[in-house]
Amino acid sequence: MNPYLDEDLISLGDHARRYATERIAPGFLERDQTRVLDRTLMREMGEMGFIAPELPESFGGQGLGCLAAGVIHEEIARADLSISYINLLASLNGQILAHHGQPEVVRPWLTRLTQGDALLAIALTEPRGGSDAGNLRLRIERDGDHYVLNGEKTSISAADQADAAVVFGRTGSVESAAHGVTALLVPMDLPGVTRNRFDCHGQRAIGRGSLFFENVRVPVDHRLGAENKGFVQVMQGFDFSRALIGLQVLAVARISLEETWAYVAERQAFGKPLSAFQGVSHPLADFDTQVEAARLLCLQALWLKDQGAPHSAEAAMCKWWAPKLAYDVVHQCLLSFGHGGYDRGLLEQRLRDVLGFQIGDGTAQIMKTIIARTRAGRSAVPA
Repeated sequence: MNPYLDEDLISLGDHARRYATERIAPGFLERDQTRVLDRTLMREMGEMGFIAPELPESFGGQGLGCLAAGVIHEEIARADLSISYINLLASLNGQILAHHGQPEVVRPWLTRLTQGDALLAIALTEPRGGSDAGNLRLRIERDGDHYVLNGEKTSISAADQADAAVVFGRTGSVESAAHGVTALLVPMDLPGVTRNRFDCHGQRAIGRGSLFFENVRVPVDHRLGAENKGFVQVMQGFDFSRALIGLQVLAVARISLEETWAYVAERQAFGKPLSAFQGVSHPLADFDTQVEAARLLCLQALWLKDQGAPHSAEAAMCKWWAPKLAYDVVHQCLLSFGHGGYDRGLLEQRLRDVLGFQIGDGTAQIMKTIIARTRAGRSAVPA
């Protein structure tokens, strides 16, 4: 029994799990080796309505709400965290475009996004900084009915695969910090855009890399939000993605625990199943408890968003706690499998995949600062 999930949402989750088990899970290890994101799977997910279902029907979605997106998201992540990035990026960028873009510009992109025909990246981080908007150096300068971009973004998920990106750059002075940042929707096939790909530990099918902009001209109507207000306005949508990330990594922890419980109940040592030894079963019980609690927190954050209620603190809690917890859980599961767990395979890849979320999309320190400011007031926790 779950207070946030009704019969329809549970049925939706079951539907997504069947698809993910049959179509996504079998290629999990191979995609890590080839580093190829299967666009066929992306289009299938779009056809089934699994991508950004929370968007209004006028933008290609189904208007199902954020909890529905979360239920689907965790089932895809259970099969392959890299593939679930399709859902994460679509929901984050979909919210940004739907709320801050000009409808005639963003509607075609949102339709392609929900159909699985387009992948959008979020380009905030730079070599000098990511969460610190005051350090952004990519320049956006007005030239008639265009903006001209010059600079670099780095550590961008799907950098070399995205069809477009939401790019944050500086239109105001450095001294204006976050209040001098503007966001643009930038198609990646524009002249002057180049990109590369890193060789990361995990999340290798989706990949990460850098984007380079050299005199890239973007129409003014591709601006998202007001000029100089992009960071302040657009970043509000990140509360949604933080809760999704929590469900994403916890789904990996949950399936790892399920597999490990089954293994320790079957494996014999000293005439008993491994689960009979408290040194084996108690750590798993501890982590199982924490995973259940963390998942409820993530669902609560999405429920609050669906209700139009404040949820920044809850979303930040999801983002700092769940990735660390998921890593610790998968690590313990790997140890519980002994030498078999140390072999390259499902647990090893999951461990690498979830590790990245302790770094990207907002560090634990930033998330805890958000929580502190929400509880004590911004003036009591200055920058």
